[in-house]
Amino acid sequence: MTYLIKEIFYTLQGEGSHAGRPAVFCRFSRCNLWTGLEKDRHRAICQFCDTDFVGTDGEGGGRFATPEDLAQAVDNAWPSESAEHRFVVCTGGEPLLQLDEAAVEALHDRGFEVAVETNGTRVPPAGIDWLCVSPKIGSELVVTKGDELKLVYPQLGGVPAQFENLDFRFFRLQAMDGPDLEANTRAVVEYCMKNPRWILSLQTHKYLGIQ
Repeated sequence: MTYLIKEIFYTLQGEGSHAGRPAVFCRFSRCNLWTGLEKDRHRAICQFCDTDFVGTDGEGGGRFATPEDLAQAVDNAWPSESAEHRFVVCTGGEPLLQLDEAAVEALHDRGFEVAVETNGTRVPPAGIDWLCVSPKIGSELVVTKGDELKLVYPQLGGVPAQFENLDFRFFRLQAMDGPDLEANTRAVVEYCMKNPRWILSLQTHKYLGIQ
């Protein structure tokens, strides 16, 4: 398999349970819920995506012919002076269109804890250390257990309660970005306070002005 990667960069995780943790982000190109092209947004299943995952032209991006090549590129992005607490976040786009067990093993061989952020429409490979599922209303959710369910709110036709029977350790609610962010944030705060199973998730990287 050739892995198509939009970008690989070192930063702080901005969202969810690992917010603030140093991490290499490995952003896979392509998604099954939207082409990533603005001309197609109106007919996409997920119309609120704010991430550029098209192509392989980003920082550290490219086409990697083997799992070892991909793992080496991730390794190269980690600060050379720190060999411990290595953490990589495989995201997208939709990483599970490409991420396989061989790539996970290659990352483990280089000492990385492997986290995945997925829309939950593809079965994940074995060996993932942290699985975060962000459901998109209108798609078929096939991943019903993991470490963290992170729901962007509000989404037309869906309510948080419909996911509460799933097998996740944490349930997080995140305000949908865009022109209604302020109102959406108020709605998320109100919902979490009334429904304590849900925990507020903030996109702290946007407040900090980092990737």
